[in-house]
Amino acid sequence: MLWVKSLHIIFVTSWFAGLFYLPRILVNLAMVEPDSTAERARLLLMARKLYRFMMPLMLLALGFGLWLWLGYGIGGAWMHAKLALVILLIGYHHLCGAMIKRFERGENRRSHIWYRWFNEAPVLLLVAVVLLVVVKPF
Repeated sequence: MLWVKSLHIIFVTSWFAGLFYLPRILVNLAMVEPDSTAERARLLLMARKLYRFMMPLMLLALGFGLWLWLGYGIGGAWMHAKLALVILLIGYHHLCGAMIKRFERGENRRSHIWYRWFNEAPVLLLVAVVLLVVVKPF
């Protein structure tokens, strides 16, 4: 089970690297001047590639996490709270994908400041998940 736990940590860490960086690309996309098509195209390409790269990382993190959960039979209120946060993270991941599509269609209506705040969500969720797993407050 230590191999499974190690792989879970590796893929969670890798997925979070993408969750931290992809919204930063969205910040930069929101700042692109309308006449700067080359910069916009380059950032969209980066965002699409990163999003596609993140998908298997997320699935592997979830798969190894499920394996751990079923293998150890972990339960308790802290685990239910953690699972709720994981569902929020999955939603955040897919919301990033939807935002990329909006940028591709030229339908973004949000400012770079909004995306800067949006960029902070995975940090807060990571802190909450780590505290739940390590401290198990309830």
